[in-house]
Amino acid sequence: MIPELGLCIHCLKRLQLPISTNTGPSALLKLRISRSLEPSLLSRGSRRYIQSLDFKPFVPPSPASLPKVAPPKTYRHTRRWIRRLLYLALGLGAAYEVDQRFLYASLTRSARTFWLGLLVATDYKINFRPHPPLAESIQALHNRNAERLFDLLRTNGGLYLKMGQAIAMQSAILPPEFQKMFSKMFDDAPQNDWKDAEKVILEDFEMTPEELFGVSFTGEPGKGVMERTARASASVAQVHWARLANGEEVAIKIQKREIAQQVGWDLWTFNLVPYISERLLLETDFVNEADNAERMAKLVAGEARLRDRVYIPKVYRELSSKRIMTAEWIEGVRLWDKDTLTRPWHGKWREGSPGCHGAPLNPPDRQTVAEIFRDHPSKEHLKPNRDWWKGHNGKGGLGVSLKDCMQTMVDLFSAQMFLWGWCHCDPHPGNIFIRRLPSGKPELVLIDHGLYVHMEPEFRHQYSLFWKSLMTFDNKTIGDIVRSWGINNPDVFASATLMRPYTGGDNSTSAGIKRTMSVKEQQKRHYEMQQQMRKGIREVLGDEKKWPRELIFIGRNMRIVQGNNQYLGAPVNRIKIMGSWASRSLVDSPDLSYRERFMNFGRHLLFKFVLFSSDVVFYSSKVAQFFGRKKNLEDDMEASMKKVAGDMGFELNHNVFDG
Repeated sequence: MIPELGLCIHCLKRLQLPISTNTGPSALLKLRISRSLEPSLLSRGSRRYIQSLDFKPFVPPSPASLPKVAPPKTYRHTRRWIRRLLYLALGLGAAYEVDQRFLYASLTRSARTFWLGLLVATDYKINFRPHPPLAESIQALHNRNAERLFDLLRTNGGLYLKMGQAIAMQSAILPPEFQKMFSKMFDDAPQNDWKDAEKVILEDFEMTPEELFGVSFTGEPGKGVMERTARASASVAQVHWARLANGEEVAIKIQKREIAQQVGWDLWTFNLVPYISERLLLETDFVNEADNAERMAKLVAGEARLRDRVYIPKVYRELSSKRIMTAEWIEGVRLWDKDTLTRPWHGKWREGSPGCHGAPLNPPDRQTVAEIFRDHPSKEHLKPNRDWWKGHNGKGGLGVSLKDCMQTMVDLFSAQMFLWGWCHCDPHPGNIFIRRLPSGKPELVLIDHGLYVHMEPEFRHQYSLFWKSLMTFDNKTIGDIVRSWGINNPDVFASATLMRPYTGGDNSTSAGIKRTMSVKEQQKRHYEMQQQMRKGIREVLGDEKKWPRELIFIGRNMRIVQGNNQYLGAPVNRIKIMGSWASRSLVDSPDLSYRERFMNFGRHLLFKFVLFSSDVVFYSSKVAQFFGRKKNLEDDMEASMKKVAGDMGFELNHNVFDG
């Protein structure tokens, strides 16, 4: 046994080492032993391990030699941030719950809007250049942001939809990608559940629908009936059909319950100029709409040229409030259904279509109503189907002239702008019905009187004189008027007003823009066009403070009227009709003195001779249509406007009623 090495004689023999009898192993012996050890003895599976250090028994360290005890880690900062995140999550959750339950998602909708605005602004800041770094092209950039904005407006609903429709009507100045996307804004909005509509009635009248309208939802004899499923649904309201106990049929327009809470937040989020915000806010006040409808009914009744051709539905004041409007139910054909308007009349001779000029409507069958309430309470279609005038095969129509329809429409809105100064600003085809009078002539019914603009007498006279001057190429008068409105370039504004190029001016703005635009590859030219568009707008609009805000909505009205005429094949000379009303209104206006009116009458007679040239152009276009030309006069004017606008950086690829 060699205690210094911890090895016995047997181990030394196994290692094949010479055994020395010296009292202590030499350094050489230790080296030979360390080099000769078998790997098997050093492996983990060996029972015994070799170590070369001297054996020392384990002695616990003394307390004095140990380091000072460190305090335990408390993670104060980590726990503080965890608490903050927890409080933030709880706060956001509570705010979201309150927003959903009591504010009808107003905060969520506003936050969604601000986020999208930041996203779109950042996207354009980075990528609006000839070769976008994060987009395939400028068109792709416009397309994805148009989709984002469209999705936002449709998701938020309410006034956002109304704003989207307003943008759609003026989207000709936007890139084509936006024009195409916004043409879908006129689709019907989803309707609210009947329980929400019933709550609005209870809140405004403190009465149930049965008590307020005298109806029964079980077919009780002696009472009226009402459909709980809406017949139409728009951005801020939905319409229900009802027949009162006295036999009169009504359209009950009920504001969507969430609108009252959302409107303040929405207008604040839009951050619009006060005039536009005020107009949009008035659209949610049905008392204002009832006032507008009754005022327009009186104006039409007092105008001999319109009273037998235009009808304004009666308003039931006792059944109306700020959020509910009850008006006469209208049976008719929408203006956009030109096939039904022009198909042959299959009704009786000297008989008008149902409800024409306020005629009574035939009542629904009581037995049928009782069966519907009993067997299909969730699918109420109680209103009778009054299409007998289509004949037994259902292929008949009103048999009216499209020219008469459009003549009445242009006459009505010209009178509103030039004679009365009280202009309906939402005359799209969904708000216009056509009925057949016993004489075979069309009767135009105008509904939805929420959005009107009032023109002060001075501004109305200026606008009438401006239109008259456009027809006679009186450039001095045109320039004086538009410069008083803060507009620098008369010819561009004149073209925008006429919806066709104005050729009587100097075209200084468009010519200047043409000179500055270079012809380069497609992407860079597209970018330059949009840059020049911004410059062109600044050139036209000089002093925004002088600019009449009424022009925003008047331009919207004229654009819709022009779109209606174009859609129906341009059966009338719209510009001549409006010019005639503008000139005649300076004779008929009660706001002017008799001397001024007499002088204007002489000028009006001269003006009628000047309009002959407009007729020559119009009838030349009609003759070309007769011989097979597909395009009409409005198409030609729009094509010319596209060329002029293209020179200014605009791309007019928009049809108002696409989609």
